[in-house]
Amino acid sequence: MTDFTQSPDATSWFAMRPDGPDLSAFEGAFPMYGRAYHQDPAAAFEEMRRHGPVVPILLEGDIPGWLVLGYRELRYVLSNPKLFVRDSRHWNQWDNIPPDWPLMAYVGYQPSMLFEVGPAHERRAGAVSDALAAADQFELRANCERVTEGLINTFIGTGRADLMAQYANPIPLLVLGSMLGLPDSDTRALVGEVATTLNGGPAAMEAYQRVQAIMAGLLALKRQNPGPDLPSRLLAHPAGLTDEELVQDLLLTMTAGHDPTATWIGNTLQLMLTDDRFAMTLSGGRRSVGQALNEVLWKEAPGQIAIGRWPIMDTQVGGRRIRAGDLLVSGLAAANLDPKVRPDFHEGSVGNHAHMSFGYGAHGCPHPAPEIAEVIAHIAVETLLDRLPDVVLAVPPETLEWRSSIQMRSLEALPVEFTPGHRI
Repeated sequence: MTDFTQSPDATSWFAMRPDGPDLSAFEGAFPMYGRAYHQDPAAAFEEMRRHGPVVPILLEGDIPGWLVLGYRELRYVLSNPKLFVRDSRHWNQWDNIPPDWPLMAYVGYQPSMLFEVGPAHERRAGAVSDALAAADQFELRANCERVTEGLINTFIGTGRADLMAQYANPIPLLVLGSMLGLPDSDTRALVGEVATTLNGGPAAMEAYQRVQAIMAGLLALKRQNPGPDLPSRLLAHPAGLTDEELVQDLLLTMTAGHDPTATWIGNTLQLMLTDDRFAMTLSGGRRSVGQALNEVLWKEAPGQIAIGRWPIMDTQVGGRRIRAGDLLVSGLAAANLDPKVRPDFHEGSVGNHAHMSFGYGAHGCPHPAPEIAEVIAHIAVETLLDRLPDVVLAVPPETLEWRSSIQMRSLEALPVEFTPGHRI
């Protein structure tokens, strides 16, 4: 097992600052960056859990925080939005965060519903939920089938493909683009920008601004020419969202719906190709696809962590003293792997949906977004099984590389081989 206990000195980054805070609580903190962590975060979580359900961590740049690993402890944090607020302006480290910090896209305050609290959040999240719920389910399924069949047609004759770049990654954004009223050509242009934003790094903020500009243009177009799409329904919603709120919430809906769903598809296909027991759950017919997707949410959750929550007063979580304004990182995947709650899939516990993969509480993924994501993922896996029944991994499993994203557990590539077929 990789040794994750060896970490940089948690106090070194602040040692040169005369106004640096007391970081004694973060001595021996676990680094949540680097190839070892990204290749096997489950092993890191297992090692961390030996030190309790809440552990000190270092994010990229040796920025300190607390990772909430325990299932019960995470539910407590996410169930108390008045104490653990989503508004990042409460962070007690802002004076020490460089403006080009690679994770700034996750914590830099934006006037979106992601950072709102209380009635303001309820108003905006309710409008998005209503607009999503009004989507035609028959049209959604038909569009998913059109997108998945069309993508497979582009590579089925070659006998080889990268199922991440050529299949899993484009699917959700193409489907969501249709729900937004964007043509496929414009939607495809967003794929790279959204991926750059969610990966973090120096280019993330510039990509985010470009995507934001596209959303603003879309909103202006729909104000002049409304249609049966998500922006038009939000414009007409009685919540009376402002233009700034609409742009931010459309952007959040698109980014939150794209990468996790693409990763859900990719992780399901990866397990199907590398885990014999998991593959057996898909061999009995289409009814098992939903069960397999649910297992992936427990074993290889697309969203590994969520940054973050900030307590408005000193408190305790999992036996740790947490100061007002400390950063709490939600260990969604770690909580799913908590041995106190994790289902035993060898015993057939496939109906347990109490995972944290869609978040929890007021800021969890709003209804019906999880259901829409499941429709997209289900049709994506089902279509691939139908069209490429003999698909196999084209490289040794141990050579697969995982993205360096701290939030997403997603493959860089998934190369496969299969018997060439015909376009339909």
